[in-house]
Amino acid sequence: MNFKHRLHTYINKVKAHPFMEKINSQPFIEKLKSLWKAGKIQQSTRISYNVVWNVILFFIVIGLIGVFFAGGLGAGYFASLVKDEPVRSYEVMKQDIYNYEETSKLYFAGDTYFGDVRSDLYREETTLENISPQLIDAVIATEDEYFNEHHGVVPKAILRAVLQEVTNANTKTGGSTLTQQLIKNQILTDEVSFERKAKEILLALRLERFFNKEEILEAYLNIVPYGRDASGNNIAGIQTAAQGIFGVDAKNVSLPQAAYLAGLPQSPSAYTPFTNNGDMKEGESLERGINRMKSVLHRMYEAEYITKEEYDEAVAYDITKDFTNKSKSPIEQYPYLTFELERRATDILTQQLAKEDGYSKEDLNKDDDLLAEYNQLAKRNLRMQGYHIHTTINKDIYDTMQKTAQAYENYGPTRTVRKENPETGEVEETKERVQTGGILIENSSGKIISFVGGRGYDENNNINYISETVTRSNGSTIKPILDYAPAMEEGVIQPGSVLADYKKQLPGWDYGKPGNYGGGYHGIVSARKALVNSYNVPAAEIYSKIINQDPAAKYLEKMGITTLTKADHVNPSLSIGTMEARIEENVNAFATFGNNGKFEDAYMIEKITTNDGDIVYEHEPNPVNVFSPQTTYLTIDMMRDVISNGTAGYLTSQLKYQRVDWAGKTGTSQDYHDAWFVATNPNVTFGTWIGYDTPYPINNTSMSYSNRNIKLWAELINSASDVDPELVAPGANFQRPEGIVQRSYCSISGMLPSELCEKAGLVKTDLFNSKYVPTEKDDSLVSGSTVMVNGKAITAGPNTPSEFTTGDGLAFNPEFLKRNGYDKLNDITQLYPRTEREKWEKISAPNMDSNNVLEDDGKAPQAPTNVKKSGNKLTWQKSGSDDVVGYRIYRSNGPGDNFTRVGNTTSTEFEIGDGDARYHVKAVDYFGVESSASKEIIIGDTGEKEPETPDKQEKSNEKKDDQQKENNDESKNNEETENKQEEDNSSNDSSEDTGQ
Repeated sequence: MNFKHRLHTYINKVKAHPFMEKINSQPFIEKLKSLWKAGKIQQSTRISYNVVWNVILFFIVIGLIGVFFAGGLGAGYFASLVKDEPVRSYEVMKQDIYNYEETSKLYFAGDTYFGDVRSDLYREETTLENISPQLIDAVIATEDEYFNEHHGVVPKAILRAVLQEVTNANTKTGGSTLTQQLIKNQILTDEVSFERKAKEILLALRLERFFNKEEILEAYLNIVPYGRDASGNNIAGIQTAAQGIFGVDAKNVSLPQAAYLAGLPQSPSAYTPFTNNGDMKEGESLERGINRMKSVLHRMYEAEYITKEEYDEAVAYDITKDFTNKSKSPIEQYPYLTFELERRATDILTQQLAKEDGYSKEDLNKDDDLLAEYNQLAKRNLRMQGYHIHTTINKDIYDTMQKTAQAYENYGPTRTVRKENPETGEVEETKERVQTGGILIENSSGKIISFVGGRGYDENNNINYISETVTRSNGSTIKPILDYAPAMEEGVIQPGSVLADYKKQLPGWDYGKPGNYGGGYHGIVSARKALVNSYNVPAAEIYSKIINQDPAAKYLEKMGITTLTKADHVNPSLSIGTMEARIEENVNAFATFGNNGKFEDAYMIEKITTNDGDIVYEHEPNPVNVFSPQTTYLTIDMMRDVISNGTAGYLTSQLKYQRVDWAGKTGTSQDYHDAWFVATNPNVTFGTWIGYDTPYPINNTSMSYSNRNIKLWAELINSASDVDPELVAPGANFQRPEGIVQRSYCSISGMLPSELCEKAGLVKTDLFNSKYVPTEKDDSLVSGSTVMVNGKAITAGPNTPSEFTTGDGLAFNPEFLKRNGYDKLNDITQLYPRTEREKWEKISAPNMDSNNVLEDDGKAPQAPTNVKKSGNKLTWQKSGSDDVVGYRIYRSNGPGDNFTRVGNTTSTEFEIGDGDARYHVKAVDYFGVESSASKEIIIGDTGEKEPETPDKQEKSNEKKDDQQKENNDESKNNEETENKQEEDNSSNDSSEDTGQ
């Protein structure tokens, strides 16, 4: 259709208008009509009409030329703007469009969602099928009314935007379609320039060639920002917005909610209803978003997406009542758990990304820069890839443990600490509470069921005490895992093995070190008793016997202990817990006993998957054999006694579930800085620690530090058992494996009982690994008694008069004492245990000083002197001889009567009564030889004295001397024969040993 024809058509329309009919009816108009019909007007205007038409035609031609010129110029300019933009394939554009940040999600065990990984922007992906149709209509009506018709751009909208830009108009309506906005967010930037806009147009056109409208709309709805949610987090994506603002899924929003959400992307920070801390806005700030919602509803009505009735109802609706209540973010609700999971997930992804590029864990540990590079990549992926992190944490047990830990009242006092502020360098006073950490692990799998990270996470105290950054001295909890179980595995000890706890020299220690907590020593005790009561000296002695085999590497490292230093491997003090250990690793090592001697490394992340369910990482079990079933059971049985009658005896009164088969160990670090308790049952292992963040003694209340920790342990395990008794409080006991036997042993030597040990009442019974039961009979005792010589007790000889000996006919065998180094003791009673001491005191002890061994000089001892009566007692001065063991008292009634022995004593006095009589006293030496009689003493009237003649007295003495010499010679001959026999026996024994 040409221009003239269009013009005539327009004129005819004008003529037909009613207004023109009214004008035509006027007289003036009638006159003009007559002139027109006469042809006078046409004639006068024909020339003007031609001139005007030619002028119009000229300008039209010039205009078209200008348009083509401008178009060519614009096209050239456009081409220059996009010349560096690569031609993107479908695959590249698909990767770019769907490469939007999606927040990784965290799940309790059983796929119970509880929050997201920390991020600057929270987003959850969804599909178009899961978005309300009304919400889709609202978005299209608001953001791109021609979305379903255009091919990526709307030309008139672009021209309008260009004119507004050129003319610098105050109001700019914008010209971006949803397709262009998607390009801007996912491929380009927010830069305001013609170049970016030109590339946006080009890419939008190309995108529409590759993707259908549904794909483009779905991608747009997943990437667009929506302000903040009720936790104050920045959010993006329609599903995240629906949940974060209204608490509903995107598919279930109402019309007003849909309109509110659709209006947010224009200015998310202005229209969002929440502040950055999750509080709801007020007044004008809140009204902005509501007014924007009403504008969206009006556009939906104009576009005929909703009816007038729906519009009116939605506009009048009070949207504020739909806003979800302020909620805690996962960091606020589960701070310890959230941060710990992020750390562990980052470590897993770091190693996985490095492995994909050919690097091992060892490579990362050796190269800090390489580790930092992959760690950064892992953090980025965790923040952007929308992983689903599935954990082993039992939500109900975890929740109840947190409440129990917070409510516990017996941690101990808060103390004031002076610390240097790292930022200012000034010394400041701060308050420190007694802190705690605890962890519950499933034995068979290594799953971390729950943990307590501390007494509350805040800005002033944000330490998770079960994390890998916190180590504390593990005290005596190391004894079962480093001393007793390894020594039993090596066949060095068994529960019934005896150990001497007294002040001694141990390899690698100063004399008298280590000491026992509480001071004092406990004599000869069994290995079981030493562990049950946590004696240090026996533990250190046991370790000294196996330290050359490096049990730290052979056992501790196999049980997951990673904090050992090079010095720890050779340091004897490691045996009593001087190393620094992590709570998780220390408890995890004890789980080895609960898992029949197999170690399973504890873990908290079960698997990591993509949003589509593809597995990125999944934990794989890797059991490590550490102890035999026999060693494991024996250690458990000993640790049962720790609870029943040892250092953890307080626990039984605190347990709600009394029938559970628990076996455990307490621990205290140097200067009482730390208290531990770790215990295992057939299903789980649980351990707790308490102490100040800055190490300081915790033995500062009326309730002992150990009992405070044990009570906390019990309350936590009681609460967990209430939640899942089948897991935490099983009814089954540890099963005794084959190869465990019960045997009796002598508690003096640990050897098989002898008749003499049975006579002493010192036979005990215990469990043994059948491979290591005692095979030799006890030789610690010999028949005999002791006698006092010069104030020292020595074993009575064969001729020592029995009336001067003490004991029950039993004595320690000198050879046994020498073999065990006990002969160096100045006081044999150091070997006596505190229990059943009365039985040990009945055993005679030989003189341990080799310098005072008695030798027979063949002479009778000197007679006592200065015999006199004192009251009703006879007294005298002791004999001058060094081998006297006692005195015999003789009595005669008168002159000429024979003297008869009336008593004996080891002292220098004897009670005689008031009767008339004559007395003399004779000294008796170790070899049974009497001295001559002392001077007589006459008591009362016994008649005239008839002294014995010197000749008779001398002969009598000579006769006695000859007889005694003969006896001594015979004794010497017997002794030489016995010694020869022992030498022959010893030679035979030596030959047998060599033959083996």
